[in-house]
Amino acid sequence: MESIIDKIDNTNLITITDEISTVYEATEVLKKYPRDTVILENITGRDIPIISGICNTREKIAKSINSNVDEIIHRIIKAMENPLKIAKTNTIKKYNSTKADLTKLPILTHYKKDGGAYITSGVVFAKDPKTGIQNASIHRMLVLDNNHLGIRLVPRNLYTYFKESESLNKDLDISIAIGMDPSTLLASTTSIPIDQDEMEVANYFKNGKLELIECENGLKVPDAEIILEGKILSGERSEEGPFVDLTDTYDVIRDEPVIELSKLHTKDNPYYHSILPAGFEHRLLQGLPQEPRIYKSVKNTVPTVKNVILTEGGCCWLHAAISIDKQTQGDGKNAILASLSAHPSLKHAVVVDTDINILDPEDIEYAIATRVKGDDDILIVPKARGSSLDPVAKPDGTTTKVGIDATKNLEKLEKFQRVSQDN
Repeated sequence: MESIIDKIDNTNLITITDEISTVYEATEVLKKYPRDTVILENITGRDIPIISGICNTREKIAKSINSNVDEIIHRIIKAMENPLKIAKTNTIKKYNSTKADLTKLPILTHYKKDGGAYITSGVVFAKDPKTGIQNASIHRMLVLDNNHLGIRLVPRNLYTYFKESESLNKDLDISIAIGMDPSTLLASTTSIPIDQDEMEVANYFKNGKLELIECENGLKVPDAEIILEGKILSGERSEEGPFVDLTDTYDVIRDEPVIELSKLHTKDNPYYHSILPAGFEHRLLQGLPQEPRIYKSVKNTVPTVKNVILTEGGCCWLHAAISIDKQTQGDGKNAILASLSAHPSLKHAVVVDTDINILDPEDIEYAIATRVKGDDDILIVPKARGSSLDPVAKPDGTTTKVGIDATKNLEKLEKFQRVSQDN
């Protein structure tokens, strides 16, 4: 079986050979390399090394899905709209299988106020109790003991499956994959309808060549370094948190469902993938798949939209930059309104012309500096539903949203011609 090392952009791989503890110390090392892929080879008390940063730049993500950086959004949209059925399934017999024991894995405790050690890259697979359709999604999971985890569930597909299973007084079978290749990991974060399978999106990225592995519980997962099997227990809850979320601030403690693990499957010489909370890998994997939703909403209103990004400075969640080929004076403001409605957590949106590179924060600032007249081009929407991660949001979740129309005035185009861009 191929290693994750064979499936990533390992051109500038950084390997740390010093002995490093899973408690706080590994986090301090990873923070020194925010845009690099890092291997921590020598983990105190563990035989499995850590890999981190496989998806912490747009360049790495683009390469994994055979795309250019400025075309990522279009590649994801095509994959979501053209999922491919998966033809081949293998057995898990090639893995080393034992009784589940989380003490064998180098799971990190990141910060001193954390609720404990957290699995941060685990993709959870489960089937809809009604339809049998399988879902894949990343969830943070708090280690409770050697075979129990607390899992943060927000009201999306897995939450729906679990609540349906719980209404029948049944546990929900799950498998957890850790250490998947970047394109499959990205596919697991896409926002598709509940009756579709994220692995069919991944299969599009892989040109129809994705193969799945059937676990002992019947769930089918992609090739991964580590696979866990278990159940989300009906009627059981445990405190989950605190945990550092996208905004580099602590999320609150909640009572969340509990996972009981039964099996641990590992490759020979596996790597444990760890995503640093609030790091670029966390931000991009959570935020980038929301960009197609914003793009499609804006396109319904402004058909000449070219691209949308959720900026890293805005935690890939709270700030959007939108590029349009402006045709009429109202296009910028319509794009703002469409973007704010498409992604409820979005707090600030900036709309720019096509001569502005939305991947360049300096260029966006230039557009704001030279094309914005505050009383005409800034929209303020008070008391709107915002993100629970926004530190300034009110207890009821409301906040103030701002849209900035940093596009040229079509009646005075000559005033905005950038001389440096003239041929």
